[in-house]
Amino acid sequence: MVKDNVTVIDVGITRLADSSKKNGFRLVGDVSFDEVSKKSEFITPVPGGVGPMTIAMLLKNTLLACQRNN
Repeated sequence: MVKDNVTVIDVGITRLADSSKKNGFRLVGDVSFDEVSKKSEFITPVPGGVGPMTIAMLLKNTLLACQRNN
């Protein structure tokens, strides 16, 4: 159901039980990464995709708000 050469931004996060992990679970996205990455031009991983970018933009906006207030 995914067209060729698309950009996929996976923002979904699901915890799956995984006894091999210390915390007992692993994080996966809503998109079947292995299948869709073959057809897509770009795809964000989960974890490590959208989350770090969201944090970076929040910090940038906080800094800009501080600068505008002073």
